[in-house]
Amino acid sequence: MASAAEQMASNMSWGAFGKATELRQRIFFTLGLLIVYRLGTYIPVPGIDGGALRQFMEDAASGLGGILSMFTGGALSRMGIFALGIMPYISASIIVQLLGSMYEPWKQLKKEGEQGRKKLNQYTRYGTVLLATFQAYGLAVSLEAGDFASDPGLFFRASTVITLVGGTMFLMWLGEQITSRGIGNGISLIIFVGIIAEIPTALAQFLSQGRAGAISPAVIIGVILMVVAVLTFVVFMERALRKIHIQYPRRQVGMKVYDGGSSHLPIKVNPAGVIPAIFASALLLLPTTISTFSESDTGPVMSTLLAYFGPGQPLYLVFFAAMIVFFTFFYTKEVSFKVDDVADNLKNQNGFVPGIRPGKRTAEYLDYVVTRILVLGSGYLTLVALLPEILRSQLAIPFYFGGTSILIIVSVGMDTIQQVQSHLLAHQYEGLIEKSQLRGRRSGSTGKKRKGPARR
Repeated sequence: MASAAEQMASNMSWGAFGKATELRQRIFFTLGLLIVYRLGTYIPVPGIDGGALRQFMEDAASGLGGILSMFTGGALSRMGIFALGIMPYISASIIVQLLGSMYEPWKQLKKEGEQGRKKLNQYTRYGTVLLATFQAYGLAVSLEAGDFASDPGLFFRASTVITLVGGTMFLMWLGEQITSRGIGNGISLIIFVGIIAEIPTALAQFLSQGRAGAISPAVIIGVILMVVAVLTFVVFMERALRKIHIQYPRRQVGMKVYDGGSSHLPIKVNPAGVIPAIFASALLLLPTTISTFSESDTGPVMSTLLAYFGPGQPLYLVFFAAMIVFFTFFYTKEVSFKVDDVADNLKNQNGFVPGIRPGKRTAEYLDYVVTRILVLGSGYLTLVALLPEILRSQLAIPFYFGGTSILIIVSVGMDTIQQVQSHLLAHQYEGLIEKSQLRGRRSGSTGKKRKGPARR
């Protein structure tokens, strides 16, 4: 039987959306900041030879350049002020979270609640500045080596580093503002919008090559069917749950005894969402971003690294899969679903799993269940992320639209829609409470006017 929340969600309409003033403001605020982000991708870094850069990125669109351009929303191909994208912030987040689970002082910070979280966020910002500075300087040197700089020299390097680091920090600020004052996760939405914005151009190039005869119609139909099948599979797996039965004992309040209730603890097959795929992609793109524009002047070590860890290469696929599996387990057990905290919350609420003792035994049982679920969840993420990579390298598809992009589009889209529904539900509940209060006031006011029978 559907719950009250599900019934209210099914009754939502455009009229309810029109009455939710706060939700409209949040959506318009989010759209406004995302438009600012998209405009920033078209503002070029000073001192770049735009014609030579455009020709180079067109030649590299089917390889690593297409991946980098997709994750930066096309800013890298135009060498805009957001060319580094949000990846330095994601890389810094990975480092801080890894140290937070191993470094004892930072472990204590995680236990301090809101104050500790603010300090860790500050460390993440400092790490973002350092990583962005390192990548921006390497990118400036690579641009000079690739003859893409109009006036190479110290001034060009300094201006490029300042511009790119400032663009990354501004993107980080945009993401935090969207998360706190808008709808959805700001960082994920920035990546989501960047991928969505590049799809029409990439799809048009793909179909134009089909019309020119470079790609057979069978391959085009097969790619379209593959994308539809992967989208359907991702939506199904993202909604899949494992429900653990929770029982609550009888309780006595005053002179009344209430029967014990029961509920379910839902555990998603993929509790980490799209975070493992983003983290793995960030680590893979970190060493290769710098060398993209200086292929002719790369050293023997970097040339070997690019040869073995290029998109579609066996070592690239193995490393990508290993990172996805690692971050799925790490992020779930350290961030999204801490079994000790869940077990303590159940114990404090007098809830228990039938046949399992509350406390430590419950935590062990939950860890056992979550570990088995994560085997399936990490395998699903790895399959979705690697299957398009393998097919793309084998079929030589001339644009990048991999499994990571599909995961980001589906996960971020579903998460944003759920947040919109939550705001609409909260608005409907507030409306019901206001109506009930108004009815109570009316009945109270009419009751004062009525005169009861006089006592004798």
